[in-house]
Amino acid sequence: MTRSSTSAPRAEGPARPVEAVIFDWGGTITPWHTVDLVEQWRVFARGAGTIACSLNDLAAALIRAEDGAWARGRADGTSARLVDILLGAGLQPGAADTEAGLAAYRDFWEPHTLTHPAIPYLWEGLRDKGIRIGVLSNTIWDRDYHSSIFERDGVLELIDGAVYSSETPWVKPRAEIFREAAAGLGVDPSVCVYVGDRSYEDVHGPQSAGMRAIWIPHSDIPESQQVSHQATPDAVAHELSDIADILAAWSLGAPTPQRNRHVEG
Repeated sequence: MTRSSTSAPRAEGPARPVEAVIFDWGGTITPWHTVDLVEQWRVFARGAGTIACSLNDLAAALIRAEDGAWARGRADGTSARLVDILLGAGLQPGAADTEAGLAAYRDFWEPHTLTHPAIPYLWEGLRDKGIRIGVLSNTIWDRDYHSSIFERDGVLELIDGAVYSSETPWVKPRAEIFREAAAGLGVDPSVCVYVGDRSYEDVHGPQSAGMRAIWIPHSDIPESQQVSHQATPDAVAHELSDIADILAAWSLGAPTPQRNRHVEG
């Protein structure tokens, strides 16, 4: 849970520079979508050419493998990769039927990977102010796949550095992965701001690494994916366009804009 703040807005004190803003991907860079996580693997199984009971058995095995991977991440902060999910379900990576299943799986996900239309304008505006743009995502997908999505949407060249949990030993909220994201941008965590839609991963996590955190509380996070904790965001962005106003206030040592102060989550 998050703690609410009901006192009058306070000045931030001496201006604290913001040299980099690092963004979560799903539900932040992309608009939040409720995705049928069972159907994704049924689509994979159909694409792989399985039918009838075999289709249901394969989909169930993939669901168990993925659920187990994410459960381990929430419990001990360890990462997983798509190949781990496939192997856990008894599939052979690179086999023709596996590759056909992956093609169907990616077609299923494509509508849910679209970059929010406000992102290019936000990132261009921040870069014009000399602020570096980073991406840090908990993901089982590899860098090439994410890069192809950003290239498709015309924003790849606006990203100064990206860290994907599939390439590291950790997932958010482990402090190590936030420090790695800052190092990839060539800055200290203290001058970074992290933006995300999940309180545990995207507020508690970056703050534990010494970053400030802006929470976007518009995603309907499934209860099974929530972790009980206490974290107070440094600010709340109800729209992506709010982020520029928050950063401008912080750079001047001014109060966080009233609309963007802490809320109960």
